[in-house]
Amino acid sequence: MARDMSDKEILKMELDQLKVEVNTPRIAVSTTAPEIIAFVEEKSGEDPLVKGVPEDKNPFKEKGGCIIT
Repeated sequence: MARDMSDKEILKMELDQLKVEVNTPRIAVSTTAPEIIAFVEEKSGEDPLVKGVPEDKNPFKEKGGCIIT
């Protein structure tokens, strides 16, 4: 997409993006970190990466072994 645009158009897009970013409200990490930790701990019981996937529901379970003769 950027190949089809002139330098002026690319700079205008970058300027528009910076205008959006400057108006984005900021929140301190010290405020949001406890909220993120609480959310992750709350959801960890349902997380298959933490809990694991039951063998009967695992779509990637090996169906058979490899036999070399």
